[in-house]
Amino acid sequence: MSSRCPPCGLFMPPPPSRGCSQALSSLRKGPGATCRLLLGPQSPYLPQPPGPGTAMDGQLLPVLLLFLLGASGLQGQGQGPERPSEDLLEDTPGEEVPKEDGVLVLNHRTLGLALQEYPALLVEFFAPWCGHCKALAPEYSKAAALLAAESVTATLAKVDGPAERELTEEFGVTGYPTLKFFRDGNRTHPEEYTGPREAKGIVEWLKRRVGSSATRLEDEEGAQALMDAGDVVVIGFFQDLEDEDVATFLALARDALDMTFGFTDQPKLFQKFGLTKDTVVLFKKFDEGRADFPVDEELGLDLGDLSRFLITHSMLLVTEFSHQTSRRIFGARILNHLLLFVNQTLASHRELLEGFREAAPPLRGQVLFVVVDVDASNDHVLQYFGLKAEEAPTLRLVNIETTKKYAPPGGGPITSASVAAFCQMVFSGKLKPYLLSQEVPPDWDQRPVKTLVGKNFEQVAFDETKNVFVKFYAPWCSHCKEMAPAWEALAEKYRDHEDIIIAELDATANELEAFTVSGFPRLLYFPAGRDRKLPTPPQMMEYKGNRDLESFSKFLDSGGELPAEAPTAPFQEPLANSSVGPREEL
Repeated sequence: MSSRCPPCGLFMPPPPSRGCSQALSSLRKGPGATCRLLLGPQSPYLPQPPGPGTAMDGQLLPVLLLFLLGASGLQGQGQGPERPSEDLLEDTPGEEVPKEDGVLVLNHRTLGLALQEYPALLVEFFAPWCGHCKALAPEYSKAAALLAAESVTATLAKVDGPAERELTEEFGVTGYPTLKFFRDGNRTHPEEYTGPREAKGIVEWLKRRVGSSATRLEDEEGAQALMDAGDVVVIGFFQDLEDEDVATFLALARDALDMTFGFTDQPKLFQKFGLTKDTVVLFKKFDEGRADFPVDEELGLDLGDLSRFLITHSMLLVTEFSHQTSRRIFGARILNHLLLFVNQTLASHRELLEGFREAAPPLRGQVLFVVVDVDASNDHVLQYFGLKAEEAPTLRLVNIETTKKYAPPGGGPITSASVAAFCQMVFSGKLKPYLLSQEVPPDWDQRPVKTLVGKNFEQVAFDETKNVFVKFYAPWCSHCKEMAPAWEALAEKYRDHEDIIIAELDATANELEAFTVSGFPRLLYFPAGRDRKLPTPPQMMEYKGNRDLESFSKFLDSGGELPAEAPTAPFQEPLANSSVGPREEL
């Protein structure tokens, strides 16, 4: 298990750079620094992200997923406070905007000039110390070169966020990198960038905004050429191209970068593909080869329903897990993942794949079937489920929204029937989820800072005679490492207070029934008293003050209350305007 980072998932791997957090803390002292990765859909067993200097994948159909989550439009339009028109006069008319590697370098004086000159402007808000920004930089420069080479009428720019506080406040920037797309000089309503973080993906995202997002098809030759161009091709068959359903289709195509789109109104193409009414057809070079989505004649084309359909049917019935496929697996937004752990080098294990696949069609859209090769570099997946390679073949089911994990009872053979029966037991509530825990160390209570794990947490934290202050941490989290000396000093200071316990728990290796941990470090205080197992105030309090010995001491001495003058950290909630991909929060 790795980290809980809303809104992504319970246990994510360490971020690519540990230097960002330390530098961030040096700029902003106290409680504001927390390790959180913002990766979109929950991705509990996602592999290690690439380090600085490598491309980082975006999400599959990121904006479409927002519609599935009930968003009324593009999430995080990033509307900052509207700037008074007279402020535009601050932009110096004759000032030249500098470039670095083909990317405009903007500040509060030149942003207005750039908006006037460039009708399609993508702006990255970065921090010089941010590892995620450093990883994006070479891809961003490559994208600028590709845009120029292909004569795409879109321009890339960047803003040093820490140096341009006025701009970060205006546009609601809460983490780095944040990318916003400005159209036709509109300063007050930029669109949040939701695409990949590699050069070709950035270019494709922009091309689908400044140009057409789908190819108009006039004949069979054009349709066949489009279908041959990609593994997944979506064609909208519409009898009237002026219908609003066409606009809905094209809007969806704008963000589905992993698919190629076309549309037509030609009767001969309707006939060619056996259609008599408006239909969206997904053609694919795997599984059944084709899936049809008829347009409701009364209600029209529903964007959310079509999004679900395309996401579901663009996936393989069974996907082998790897870093390359993980983006599609977690981007599919199918909440239940059924994982078959096998050793692909063993023939007896490979023979199980056929039965596993046979169980998939009836559960399509409800369960995502995934194969994990324990002989490959998938130790992080095994660790997340508490498994060892020698336990393969075995099944596990996880709901990536609740992060509840299930194991099949008994040790029977893995067949199509047993797979279906296991899923039915989970969905009917007949099978309870399991929680992971490290073993209790023999010396867990010998140091000033007590060591808690899942197996002894409730015994200690819910002791009605003790005031228990717990640090939930991740071993890789630099914010946690930075505050470690103060936490040790606090434990040493109160080691002779029999009613006070200072403890810590590695939240990447232990799961708790009472609550989940949503960011690192998370500091929770459990005051002495009755009803300790109720995880609601006053039974549990979250500390949000400065992370130093003096502040911690005042908090304990006051019985769990922060002094009036103490600053408080922002509540750890999913951000409404987060760009796709890992970021460092402010």
